[in-house]
Amino acid sequence: MVKMVVLKANEFIERMKGHAVLDIRTPAEFQEGHLPEAVSFPLFSDEERVVVGTLYKQQGRDQAVLKGLELVGPKLRKFVLKAAKFAGPLYLYCWRGGMRSNSMAWLLSTAGREVYLLEGGYKAYRGYCRELISSGLKLIMLSGPTGSGKTEILHQLSILGHQVLDLEGLANHRGSSFGGIGQPPQPGTEQFTNLIFEKISGFDLSLPIWVEGESQNIGKVFILDELFSQMNSCPTIRIDPPKTQRIERLVRDYACFPVEELQQSIEKISKRLGGKNTQDTLEALHSGNYRKVVDITLDYYDKTYDFSMARRETEMISYVAKSYIPELIATELVDYAGKKINFE
Repeated sequence: MVKMVVLKANEFIERMKGHAVLDIRTPAEFQEGHLPEAVSFPLFSDEERVVVGTLYKQQGRDQAVLKGLELVGPKLRKFVLKAAKFAGPLYLYCWRGGMRSNSMAWLLSTAGREVYLLEGGYKAYRGYCRELISSGLKLIMLSGPTGSGKTEILHQLSILGHQVLDLEGLANHRGSSFGGIGQPPQPGTEQFTNLIFEKISGFDLSLPIWVEGESQNIGKVFILDELFSQMNSCPTIRIDPPKTQRIERLVRDYACFPVEELQQSIEKISKRLGGKNTQDTLEALHSGNYRKVVDITLDYYDKTYDFSMARRETEMISYVAKSYIPELIATELVDYAGKKINFE
């Protein structure tokens, strides 16, 4: 029998890369949130876990364990065969590193597999990652009104080799009421947070991390407090492309989508636009005048942006670029940040 090894969260995260990571919790727990590299490998089904949990509360641990053995026993061979599909060492976790992952680890190590367990389970992983973020990140926030091309600039920064935390990309949402159009389904907030953890854990935290200015919610998901508070106080560079350029960019990005979806997004902000503006916007949409649609809605988004920026804890550094072409401004901003921002 190969010995199974228990690893603390930081070591587990580092060593699991490139190997099979098995989530021993139920499918419902996995769906709620999991390590991004993990695959679902449940010891119990959702229904079986309810049965065992209820028995534990009503009759105690011993009876729950016996019931668990009764449910799992017939599936032991299946687990071993299923695990055989994964080459190399196996990395396992459950909710708190308790009986479920230990039982599976015992079985698979008995079958000759090299097994590593996450001490404290998924709960410990989440705690470790929150601590990692809370310890302080060298964030540089790129700010600017809607349509400034911030996401495109961040992508260029990434291409140039700089560390970029693309929150909208992880959230599958562009941030506005129109932001979900053409995007894959959003993860839940818990899984969105895990995706953030995964990205940050791969960074060199001694170096700056570029991030786009966001409200705390991006569509239906929320940025965890430990990160959002740092975004509100980190060095921030604001860009201000001409409104005409912003309109052109937004027309390019959104005019290709069905009118029905654009109308639904306009109606979401109708109360804030006001009755007359909403009517004018919808008329422009249905007549194909996309520039007018964008022009009217930008007035609302610009007021929202100015209000949110006024609540920041630190002043922004305004930057007038020579050109607002993403490939060019990315290079300019790196040089500018190096001269203006000192994290020491």
